[in-house]
Amino acid sequence: MRVVVVGAGLAGLTAAVDLMAAGAEVKVLEARDRVGGRMHGVPISTSVMADAGAAYLGARHTELLAMIEEYGLDLVATDMVGGSTFLVSDQRRTSASRLPPLDVVALGDLFDRLEGLVTQVRPDAPWQSQDASRLDRLTVARWLEDEVEHPDARIFCPLFLGEMMAADPAEISVLHMAFYLRSGGGIRYLNAFEGGAQQWRIDGGAHLLCLALADRLGDRVQLGVRVCAIKQDVDEVVVQCVSPGDGVSSEYRADQVVAAIPPLLAQGIDFRPGLRVPRATGATGRGCAIKVHLSYPAPIWRAQGLSGWSVSDQGPLLSTVDDSPPDESAGILTGFVTGAAASAFSVLSPNEQRVAAISQISRLFPTLPPPTGYSVTDWLADEYSRGCYAALFGPGDWLRLGPTLTEPHGRVHWAGTETSLEFFGLMEGAIRSGRRVASELIRGAELVADTRKVMTHDISR
Repeated sequence: MRVVVVGAGLAGLTAAVDLMAAGAEVKVLEARDRVGGRMHGVPISTSVMADAGAAYLGARHTELLAMIEEYGLDLVATDMVGGSTFLVSDQRRTSASRLPPLDVVALGDLFDRLEGLVTQVRPDAPWQSQDASRLDRLTVARWLEDEVEHPDARIFCPLFLGEMMAADPAEISVLHMAFYLRSGGGIRYLNAFEGGAQQWRIDGGAHLLCLALADRLGDRVQLGVRVCAIKQDVDEVVVQCVSPGDGVSSEYRADQVVAAIPPLLAQGIDFRPGLRVPRATGATGRGCAIKVHLSYPAPIWRAQGLSGWSVSDQGPLLSTVDDSPPDESAGILTGFVTGAAASAFSVLSPNEQRVAAISQISRLFPTLPPPTGYSVTDWLADEYSRGCYAALFGPGDWLRLGPTLTEPHGRVHWAGTETSLEFFGLMEGAIRSGRRVASELIRGAELVADTRKVMTHDISR
């Protein structure tokens, strides 16, 4: 069986390795000049890398943990030792709590309302949930306006959704919000460091896992190849490509294709025959996430009793976290620009971005010296991701797209974290999607082989 995998992110690489192990002839095509997709490391120094994309994991991410162990990688605990810093209503405060200084009763009521929505969603088929049609038409912003009265809860909800799913409440449906939170393990699990979905990082960067998978595949991975068309007939499928660098065209023939790319990218491919149901609609949005890394000689905020965790109600940096290496050879504050703040930040010039980010850090941590290093990873502007952490399903998307997320289009099969109903938007979801599609193809090939054996046996008789 010949298989072309489109996309060398975690889902595509996982599928390719499983297919290779089963004896398939595999080729992985990646438009970028690197593997990893939305897992990407940026250099902080000659020996330290930071996660510019996906970074955190927890004990429930069993497939990811098994893969980390298989490839001999180590985990780093995301310890939250020290006080939190808050910049709310233009006032700076520190606290032992991770919750900002907002009305506790109002936040409790907000979480109760969110939990009610989360428990209402069917994790195996969110489009069949109770009241799914209404919830899929309703934006979260409108739901907040109609259902949440206290101003502190209205302030906090966009910050929370930005941190959890890189979403602007005006752009996603209530059904998508509720499903995302349930798929990831629930509100408490997703939001927790110790014992939660943000308990660990991969030492040296999550991108190391993709490098290890790619190394196993060797020259089966082809970089700098953008897929522009996929054409199929009863006999085979032809993948037509162009090199972004020099415009050279090429094509690859296969028995099956795995498209392991975000929905907005898949929608841009010319499929022949055409897709019966789109992979994305006009309502499907980009994950609104930009990561800003500020580096220091050491995590010097710790000596001041601070954890590096912060929350601000105004951008650009709506939250920060300490992502320093365990040996403290560098201090790394990772700033998250999410939701509407990401859209506003993305259109600024590089110098304007730098001034805005460093100005906010100086207000959050006034005793820190200027950072020795600074970098921005703008996923909104990334041509081959179209946002991060994952695509955002807007009004109407789940009812239209959900039932066919994993349904093959002839010889084309779908992978990617957006096709996983478990841990949607997370690294764990990407791995599970890759494993699912590889298993589908392997079982299909085995069935064909068994049928041929039976037919040959009957003919010989």
